[in-house]
Amino acid sequence: MQSRRGFPAVVAAQFFSSLADNALLIAAIGLLMERQAAAWMTPALRLFFYLSYVLLAPFAGAVADALPKGRVMFVTNLAKLAGCLLLLCQVHPLLAYALIGCGAAAYSPAKYGILPELLPAARLVAGNAWIEISTVASILLGVVLGSVLLEAGPHVPRWIEGNAANAAALLATLYGLAALCTAAIPAGVASNPQALARPSVLIRDFCNGVVVLWRDPQAQISLAVTSLFWAVSAALQFIVLRWAMEALDLSLPQSGLLQGGVALGMVVGAVLAAQTVPLHQALRVLPLGAVIGAIVLLMPLVHTVWLAALLLALVGLLSGLFVVPMNALLQERGMALMHTGQSVSIQNFNENLASLVLLGVYGALLVLDVSLTPIIVALGALVSVAMLLIVRRRRSMALP
Repeated sequence: MQSRRGFPAVVAAQFFSSLADNALLIAAIGLLMERQAAAWMTPALRLFFYLSYVLLAPFAGAVADALPKGRVMFVTNLAKLAGCLLLLCQVHPLLAYALIGCGAAAYSPAKYGILPELLPAARLVAGNAWIEISTVASILLGVVLGSVLLEAGPHVPRWIEGNAANAAALLATLYGLAALCTAAIPAGVASNPQALARPSVLIRDFCNGVVVLWRDPQAQISLAVTSLFWAVSAALQFIVLRWAMEALDLSLPQSGLLQGGVALGMVVGAVLAAQTVPLHQALRVLPLGAVIGAIVLLMPLVHTVWLAALLLALVGLLSGLFVVPMNALLQERGMALMHTGQSVSIQNFNENLASLVLLGVYGALLVLDVSLTPIIVALGALVSVAMLLIVRRRRSMALP
């Protein structure tokens, strides 16, 4: 096992990289609005991002296993930086964001896969909690940073013409910071140096790995839960922006700031999960998912900013308590059944495929001009019903 001294560098790299990802999303939305792009292009930003994850999933895990994971994290942050620079070269935001997605797709298996190499199994929940804390803190600050850069465009240093483009230029420096942090991670060794030796069999091995994880009872439950959670989170991110602008009469930057309530709640929830949920009791948090769905159903009844912030913070709190143990359990089962990079890439494939489907449905509803309230109600009902079915499945398999 590598030195635990590398773990803080992993957390710092994740923070800066995710901070740039989330701030850049607000800047890219601003670019689309400046160009008066069609409404469906806003969720399409994430669609292109997640499509990169899905298409590269069979190879991303192999890359993370064939090379030292710290070095993979370094190179992939440079790829994200290249995508950010494409925005400044007038490349369409959808294509630029797809390249950022390619970097993120290869980055994620290395980021999560390195945790079992740095930490003992008993500390995996705590390690995941720190990763989630850094992630949700970066979401909170990233949304705030992107919103502030757009709102205060004339008052921030100008590197390039246009508020949104200038924000993207400033955010490029964060990917550089993330790359510097990854350079501080101990070199380590590749967990499976032969992972890329036969590229022709990667897809077959990946498909076999998918079957292995879905057949394992605990991995099956946690994989279903995390796929549902991140798909709903992807759709909810855009729904909250639209809801805040339509129901609360906020601007795009103000709506982005409101999303910080979710991230702030997730930080608290992740800390509580690390302190109160041991790995062997991870599945006991499943009923919280149904409660999250019920809270989403209340959104159309809220018309004041302070109550909206409180509601979103509660969603974030329960989400942090809910997803951190699920991630840790899935990593533990993945490490027991296969190489860590492969198991994380399979997790990413399932989660991002689910996100693609749900965002695709949301984009289609926008094209059909469906009003927001039925969309919110349908999303809340989907979460509650799906989680109740998963709880029932867990009981039928007599899992702890």
